[in-house]
Amino acid sequence: MAKSPKKSKSKLWFLVHSWLALPIWFFVLIVCFTGMLAVVSQEIVWLANPDVRASKPDGATQRLSFQQVFDALHQAEPDMAINSISQPDGSHFALRVDVTRADGSSPTLYVNPYTGVIQGKMPDFNFEAFTRALHGWWLVPFTSGFSWGWYMVSLLGLPMLASLVTGLVVYKKFWKGFFKPVRLGQGARIFWGDVHRLAGVWSIWFIAVISITSIWFLIRAILFDNQITISSEPIVPVIAREQVPQSSDGGPAPRIDLDEAARIAGLAIPSLDITSVSLPATAYSHIEMGGRGWYPLMFQSASVNPYTRAVDSQFLLSDRSALEFVTESMRPLHTGDFGGLVIKLVWFFFGLVLTLMVFSGLLIWTKRTAQATAAALKRSERGPRVAAEPSRLEVQP
Repeated sequence: MAKSPKKSKSKLWFLVHSWLALPIWFFVLIVCFTGMLAVVSQEIVWLANPDVRASKPDGATQRLSFQQVFDALHQAEPDMAINSISQPDGSHFALRVDVTRADGSSPTLYVNPYTGVIQGKMPDFNFEAFTRALHGWWLVPFTSGFSWGWYMVSLLGLPMLASLVTGLVVYKKFWKGFFKPVRLGQGARIFWGDVHRLAGVWSIWFIAVISITSIWFLIRAILFDNQITISSEPIVPVIAREQVPQSSDGGPAPRIDLDEAARIAGLAIPSLDITSVSLPATAYSHIEMGGRGWYPLMFQSASVNPYTRAVDSQFLLSDRSALEFVTESMRPLHTGDFGGLVIKLVWFFFGLVLTLMVFSGLLIWTKRTAQATAAALKRSERGPRVAAEPSRLEVQP
C-alpha cells in the first residue's frame, strides 16, 4: 500500500528538522571538548612555558615569604609598584604578581617563589584564557553585562540535565551497565551505541554536576544583569584620615610588613591558608589577605589595618548564608579547581568521557538520519515509475 502524500511530507519535514539539528550537536561537542581542555589549560601552559614553573634551585632551598618576595622585586626594580602577590593552586606554579611600572604599564609577572626572580610576563591572552573564554562564552565580548555567548553556553545545562533524567528513565536498570563490555566486530552502529551507553553510565554523577552548575551560571548572569545580588560580603571602609598616624616629616607613618600582616591574620583566623596578598593602594587602604580554609570550594579573607595591626574586617565560611554556601561552590565544582592536580585530572578524564559520549551520540544520530534520508529519496524516485506502469497496460489492445 502506497503511503499518503500527507505522511510522506511529514516524513520529509522530520528529516529536514533532523538535519537542521546538526549544528546544535556540533556546538555541544565543541563546548564539551573546550571545557575538557579548560580544566587542565593551566597545566598545559606550565608544560609549554618554563616561566610559569616554580623551579627549585636545590633541595634545601625554602620558599620565600611574601615580604621576602616583595623585597626581592623592589630591589630588582625600585620604581615598580607591587599591587598583589598570589600563589596559584599548586606549589609547582610560579607566583603571579600584579605590578605597575614607571611607564604606566600594568603587567602580571611570573616570579620564582624560591628566588624572587622575575621569570617572565603573562601574555594578555594566553592559551589558558583562550580555552576558558571559548568554552565559557565563545569569545563573545562583554559590553553592558554578560555576553549572549555566556547565555548560549550556560543554557545547555537545561537540556543536559533533561537528557540525564530521560536517559535514566529509558535505560532500565542502568546500574547493570557499569561493566557491560563494548561489543566489537558487530558493526559501527552497535559499537558506538555501546560506547555511548557505557560513557553515559559512568558519567552520571559528572553530568549532574556539570549541568546543575551550568544552570547556576545562567541564573548568575540573569541576576547580575538585573542588578540583583545575594552576597553578604561586607564592604570594607577605608581607614579614616585621623586614624592614619603621621611620621616626623608629616607623611603617613610606616606600615607593618606583609609577613607581620599574615601573622596577625593567621592568629585571628587560624583556619585561613593565605595564598594571596593585596597591598594597600593608598595610605588609607588595608592589607588584604585571602585563601582557602577547611572547605576547599570557598575562599576566606581578612583586612588588616597596617597601622593598628587590627583585623578590621573579615569574611569567613561561618559568615556565609546557606544559599551562599551552595552558590559559591558552583564555579569550583564546574571547573574542578579546588583540589590540586588530582581533582583536575579526574575532571579532565570525565570531561573526555562526556565528549566521547556526545561524539558517539552524534555519529549514531547522523548515521540514522542519513539512512532515513537515503530511504526517503529512494521512495521518491521509485514512486512515479510505479504509478505510471498501470496507465501503459490500460492502453494495450
